[in-house]
Parts: sequence; structure tokens; C-alpha cells
Amino acid sequence: MNIFELTRQLIDLESITGHEREVGLFVRDILEKDGFEVTAQPIDETKFNLFATLGTPTVVLSTHLDTVPPFFSSSETDEYIFGRGACDTKGIIASMIFAARELKSSGIKDLGLLFVTGEESGSDGARLANSNAPASVKYLINGEPTENKLALGSKGALRLEVTTTGKRGHSAYPHVGESAIEKLLDILNDVRALALPEHPILGKTTCNIGTISGGIQANVIPDSGRTELMLRTVTDTGAVRDLIAKTVGARGTVKTNFECEPLLLEAVPGFETGVMAFTTDIPLLDNWGKPFLLGPGSILDAHTEAEKISKRELTESVDLYVSLTKKLLVEKN
Repeated sequence: MNIFELTRQLIDLESITGHEREVGLFVRDILEKDGFEVTAQPIDETKFNLFATLGTPTVVLSTHLDTVPPFFSSSETDEYIFGRGACDTKGIIASMIFAARELKSSGIKDLGLLFVTGEESGSDGARLANSNAPASVKYLINGEPTENKLALGSKGALRLEVTTTGKRGHSAYPHVGESAIEKLLDILNDVRALALPEHPILGKTTCNIGTISGGIQANVIPDSGRTELMLRTVTDTGAVRDLIAKTVGARGTVKTNFECEPLLLEAVPGFETGVMAFTTDIPLLDNWGKPFLLGPGSILDAHTEAEKISKRELTESVDLYVSLTKKLLVEKN
């Protein structure tokens, strides 16, 4: 099958986080038929990472197997392939497989492919993979939709859960209760007013108020409130976490559900560059050598109801992965 057919087959295998097993088996079978030695790294009884090698790997191409919900199957036009995971990252998996085939046929034997689970929710696959990194690996090329630009950096991530408590009462008598939701709204107003850190390359720290919940019904003063915040950090993530905690103070509790640091990366001559506002598994794969971030597709299409990938970018990315891998192998020597 050609790269477009493989991309569509990958898309049509639903792999929302926690359901990666079927697509993992499919990719494993392809890589074994291509002559790679493939090792599964089990996360639990339902899913696993895949690590495929040719010889003793120095350069590893890597991305994730899972997608966000909801699933929808593939379709295509002359210009694009559509479907859940088209750019994030089923098309990238296909591109890396085709790049690996080309590198193999050219005699390259210092190559690996790492496909991990759970990137969209907690990165359990990357955490496991990082404890199993071969000593031979010197470079990691991570695939995410960067419009085929080599990233000069990507923002960190900080996912926080803020909860408040109050006292229930009849809504006709506000003085007998204490509204947890009003406390929460006050906290969120203060968070929105914060001057968050900036960086000369990565830009501004941003904060998204992702969810708000609380109470039981409209005529009851709410005794509980909850919000989830997603901050994209450009400086020390721990300092931003402490700033939010200080802002909340005694009005509520703050729980950290996920955090990773921002990342500055290097340019390579001959590759167009850009700065990415999203977060990747790279900070959690620091045992896999010097990182690079590159992939077809736009992050603006990822996670949307019309996710797509350009066929032109998809085919171009194969050449980019081959070229970058060869440059890094020359650098190693």
C-alpha cells in the first residue's frame, strides 16, 4: 500500500487513549514484515509501546499511537486525508514507517522506531519508555504536527485542578449558606488577572480554563466547586504552579495532575524552523538522546471535528525524516 492508504488504515483503527492495542498490533505486524526487530513494552494488559530496531540504533523516530476522542473514520480529497488522528499522529506514523523503509533500503542500520501510548492523557507510555532507553541512542526525532518545520522550542504544560468547598442552603436565603461556586469564580478572576511569565523565543504563558463544575441544582446553594486549568508554560513550570497556588491561597485546594517543562531545541541547516505552543512527550524521553521535533500537518487541525493532513506535506515529511536521520548519523561519526 502507498503512504495515503497506510494513513487511512491507521486512522480507521480507533485508538483513543486507553484503546491503543489494536493499532499497536497492526503497526507491529507491518514493522516485522519490513524486517525490523520489534519489542513490545507492556503498560498493562490492554496496551503497549513498540520499539523497532535495525542493528544498534543511534537515531530513533518516535511518536504516539493514541488519539483524543471522539473517533471518526477516514476520508480523502485530492489534497487532504481526513479523520481522527490524521495529523495527530496517524499520518506521522505512516510517514516514519515509509522513511524507515527508505533508510533501510539505503543501507542504514543504526535506526529505531518508538511508538508510545497515552500521550494525550498522562504520557504513561513515554514514562515507561524512558526507563528502557538503550545506551546506544544519541538522537530522538519526535513527530508532532509542526507543518514540516523543525521546532526551535515547545511550551511546557501544567494541568491543575482547583476545588472549593462551601455550605449548602436554600437559595432563597443566601445568608444561611456559603457558595463554593462564588469562591471559585473569585479565584478564576484573580488567576485571569495574573501577569504570567514570558520568554523571548517561546512567547507568553497562557492559561485555559478548561472545565467548571459544582453544585447539585439551581435552587440549592452549592457546597462544592471545581475547575481544571491548562497552562502552557514558557519558563520554570514549578514557579508557575506556585504562583497559582499562592493566588488560590486558603480559598481552595490545588492539585497538580500533570506538568512538564518547556523545551528549547536546535536548528539544523537546510530545515525551515518554527516555535510550537503545544507540549510533547520529549521532556519525558530525556534518556533517548538529543531531541528534535518535526512532523507534517498543522496543530490547528489536531483535536478538531475536521482533523486533516495535507497529502503534499505527508509525502514531503518522508524525505525530511530521511534527510534529518542521515545528517544526524553523519554528525555522530
